[in-house]
Amino acid sequence: MRSTPPEIHPPAADGRDGVPTVAGGALLAVAVVLTALNLRPAVTSVAPLLGEMRTDLAVSATWAGLLTTLPALCFAAAGLAAPRLSSRFGLGRTISAAMLALTVGLAARVVDGPHVVIGATLVACAGIALINVLIPVVIKGSFPARVGLMTGIYTAALQGGGALGSAVTPGLEDPLGGWRLALATWAVVAFVALAVWLPAARRHRGTWAEQSRVSARPRSLLANPLAWTVTLFFGCQAFMAYIVMGWLPQVFIDNGIGKLHAGLLVGLVSLIGVPVALVISPLAARSANQSGWIVGLGVVGFAGAVGLMVAPAAQPVLWSVLIGVGMGAFAMALAVIALRARTSEDTAQLSGMAQGFGYLLAGTGPFLFGLLHDMSHGWTVPWTMFLVVYAVQIVAGALAGRARYV
Repeated sequence: MRSTPPEIHPPAADGRDGVPTVAGGALLAVAVVLTALNLRPAVTSVAPLLGEMRTDLAVSATWAGLLTTLPALCFAAAGLAAPRLSSRFGLGRTISAAMLALTVGLAARVVDGPHVVIGATLVACAGIALINVLIPVVIKGSFPARVGLMTGIYTAALQGGGALGSAVTPGLEDPLGGWRLALATWAVVAFVALAVWLPAARRHRGTWAEQSRVSARPRSLLANPLAWTVTLFFGCQAFMAYIVMGWLPQVFIDNGIGKLHAGLLVGLVSLIGVPVALVISPLAARSANQSGWIVGLGVVGFAGAVGLMVAPAAQPVLWSVLIGVGMGAFAMALAVIALRARTSEDTAQLSGMAQGFGYLLAGTGPFLFGLLHDMSHGWTVPWTMFLVVYAVQIVAGALAGRARYV
């Protein structure tokens, strides 16, 4: 395991193709933000309209369960393939193709029946998975002195896009005449992001190609203990995030809180993550060691989970705020991926490993939480499992946050 910190060289005055680096950097920063805004609405826009979709398509609850499980499984499978695709076809081209797949998938899923919805969702989620893995590589390679700031902005845009997907889509259904055009709106947003990404990627392709000149046989991180620690940290926080998104509304409703209020509380959890990402991630990245920040966020979120287990209806707003702060670990997990790698190649390998295996773990979270609820006929046992995983996340995060390199 190498421990020498990476060298950071200042950018050249002029980019490739005679384009000033500052202008190219600004365009690329905008492209990253627009891309991030599109990485969650493909998933979050479906949940509020799922009832109407089932009625219109005459499908079963099993079909609905498959549709909502696909993202995590797809994130895992395509995420593991991202480093190899990037190495073969180039970083810019791979992300461009992924953005195109996302746009086409979002547009195609509304044109026909249930099989097309599933297939097109698979295409869109495959595109999202590739982008999830490769954007940290872009940030590491193109903003080496601003990794924390750009990671915070990217994470805030990603979480904000998720909140918009669930909040805005239901309001589009009536004006646009149904769920199909309401969901199709996000294909237009994805197309705009693609239109900005293409020229930004073209400006930087020379730099990315130079950074990508590595050995023909990329180094595997599967035997690297630090890489597995980062993967465990990422997987645990994603495991709990999927549980919160999938089950927290029902927990509130079963404890006497109205459906509308419960939905607003879950929206609050997502929104809290935006300022946390914008403020905490850049501050933490300036330190050689991020362990203290990770543990601090974990303790706050752990306290919120205890409140939800013991007395969910007593202080639901407080518990939601605490859980939302704790879910800021997502921004820290992305920052750690970039900060624990010395090169763009290692960043791609670590990002693919952490997100690939991490989302496999995350996909089991909602299922296990629901299974334990059914078996115990209550919420105490599943919340106990949640707290155990939270403790593992805090420990893994503290180890992953130390100033070491894979």
